[in-house]
Amino acid sequence: MRLIVSGGGTGGHIYPALALIEEVKKQEPDSEILYIGSTRGLEKDIVPQRGIPFKELKIQGFKRSLSLDNFKTVGLFLRSVHDSKKIIKQFKPDIVIGTGGYVSGAVVYAAHRMHIKTMIHEQNSLVGLTNRFLSRYVDRIGIAFHAAESQFPVNKVKFVGNPRAQQAANVVSNFSWSEYGLKDDVPTVLIFGGSQGALKINQSAVDAMDEFSKRKYQVVFITGQNRYIDVKQALSSHQLGPNIVVKPYIANMPEVLPKVSLIVGRAGATSLAEITAVGIPAILIPSPYVTADHQTKNAKSLVDSDAALMIKEDDLNAKTLVDSVDQLMHNDEKRAWMANNSKKIGVPDAATRLYQTMKNVINND
Repeated sequence: MRLIVSGGGTGGHIYPALALIEEVKKQEPDSEILYIGSTRGLEKDIVPQRGIPFKELKIQGFKRSLSLDNFKTVGLFLRSVHDSKKIIKQFKPDIVIGTGGYVSGAVVYAAHRMHIKTMIHEQNSLVGLTNRFLSRYVDRIGIAFHAAESQFPVNKVKFVGNPRAQQAANVVSNFSWSEYGLKDDVPTVLIFGGSQGALKINQSAVDAMDEFSKRKYQVVFITGQNRYIDVKQALSSHQLGPNIVVKPYIANMPEVLPKVSLIVGRAGATSLAEITAVGIPAILIPSPYVTADHQTKNAKSLVDSDAALMIKEDDLNAKTLVDSVDQLMHNDEKRAWMANNSKKIGVPDAATRLYQTMKNVINND
């Protein structure tokens, strides 16, 4: 297979693309793959480190308010479409797939104009602007949440899940909480606001530590690398119990997740794909700072399936955090029920499903 993948800006678009590439190489080791990203997104650093051929385009997203900068955005988009056509003509792909982010808009649209087979993958419950735009042009649309189906032309949609889930589901973990000075036979809560941390989650967790220190269950609090010093300073006046561990980050998160009894965190598409692939009960605190509040829509998909509880950030404080964690950590049957429901939502073969859907598009099936 000759494949062009485009997706960028955030890890939520990049990591599913990388999971798909991994599956393509597994299924067809002789495949030629090219990744097209932007000069400004995280992909320009992440993708080349994986040894994947990479081309970059200078492009930016639209401002949602009236702005003269949007005229520049249109110009950059048209230029990127032109540059994409040159790259596509040289590479000669069998198919071009976009996983989101404004750069994929130019690349996939260019491929459509050149009569190349095209596909997009939407990771969220609420469809992004780029994928809304591309949906009228592409041959097939892969979705990770059933809630996205009604936002696309129904005849093009295929539920495949999030490819990142397959990576999480296939991890063989030898991890032990003893590495953190904790016990493997004690239920453990993981509080995690993302790789950069989340200020309100961190503040609430700090204020809750005196109560958490009295509990029989264990609490692992991940602050985010950039917020660790501030959190440690804030905790200096607290006497933490031996059941509490505070870390800036976890480098081997996929290996740790199978040992987690309950996770507290954001509701990004990649996080939810990993959580449901493993089957972990969750308390979700959607970020209110993302486009169109899409994390709340993501979280609602799990809440409606009784796989998670949700706390709106405006309602988050030490008391609501402790009460919600206690509600689940003091009820083993409820956690087991939610874990089972979570696993039903998960799609542990999502990357394979997406690969097979691409093959069907190439073969006109």
